[in-house]
Amino acid sequence: MADPARRRARLDGCRLYLCTPDRPDLERFLAAAIRGGVDIVQLREKELEARPLLAAARRALRVCRGLGVPFILNDRPDLALEVEADGVHVGQDDAPPALARRILGPSAVVGLSTHAPAELDGAAGEPVDYHSAGPVEPTPTKAGRPGTGLSYVRYAAAHSTRPWFVTGGASPETVGALARAGARRFVAVRWICEATDPEGAARALRAAIDDALAQAADGDEANATA
Repeated sequence: MADPARRRARLDGCRLYLCTPDRPDLERFLAAAIRGGVDIVQLREKELEARPLLAAARRALRVCRGLGVPFILNDRPDLALEVEADGVHVGQDDAPPALARRILGPSAVVGLSTHAPAELDGAAGEPVDYHSAGPVEPTPTKAGRPGTGLSYVRYAAAHSTRPWFVTGGASPETVGALARAGARRFVAVRWICEATDPEGAARALRAAIDDALAQAADGDEANATA
């Protein structure tokens, strides 16, 4: 993903973003999820020291490269550089996006978490390719952080100048409301990571997303011609 326009065009086409911790079956799990419809992967592991995290990142990268989806490492631009990941995702309290960009260079993907309108507005001035918006519902992966609700999804849809992914509680039952609020790209964690059949779970979620987006497009067309 060499230049910003091409990177953002590819991100713009992504629909199902898997965020996963390390796990004993990581390679088999990622391959199954990607077969089910995941089109971008982030390894998010807050507990591992650098060397085991590098080892997990290399395993994940091998699968993602083999199946043609971008691989993003959470939080650590230095380790993303070492493993030659496609990019890094940082939070509001992590390494600043400008530092991540200096470490990884102009060809890497840099993503940023946002949780409120002021953070989304601030992201417009950062050297990032995409951002996340949420979590819409409280989630164990963001312990202590309240849900933003659909109002923030609507704000992101109206004001974001970059591709963005909604976070927090994505499932086949919830993506319809998220799409009606303006979401077009979805981060999945528990729905896929806790599934006994990750390929089937990803396939069900991707089908629900595709259906929700088709209905949203029909609604947009109807409104435009009304």
